[in-house]
Amino acid sequence: MDRVRMHEEPVSLEISGCSKEDARIVFDALSQCFESDRSAEDVPQQLHETRPMVWLGTFEVTDVQECATPPRLSSSVEADAQGGYWAIERLRSTLDSLFAVRDLSSASGDQERELHVLLESR
Repeated sequence: MDRVRMHEEPVSLEISGCSKEDARIVFDALSQCFESDRSAEDVPQQLHETRPMVWLGTFEVTDVQECATPPRLSSSVEADAQGGYWAIERLRSTLDSLFAVRDLSSASGDQERELHVLLESR
């Protein structure tokens, strides 16, 4: 049983290793599930032809809304998340419900946890 959270549980998320369209699919899917600092008009841009891009967003994972099945990704997406232990677990379980998730690595600190995963369409 989930404990009731009395304070916000933000998770910062970096998306890389993919097209701007796939980055948008991931951000849009998570924005349906959680409050975010990204607005609907905040579309990922490809600012350079050859250099890799990294897109950032912060999601407040305390409350989960209904999540719709996202469109298919054209390729895999790398996602790096940082946040508290409970918040990372909440994000991870939501990602599992939306995408096929493969763990690449994780690191745990005193108060915070990092998660590095590869997302693919189910």
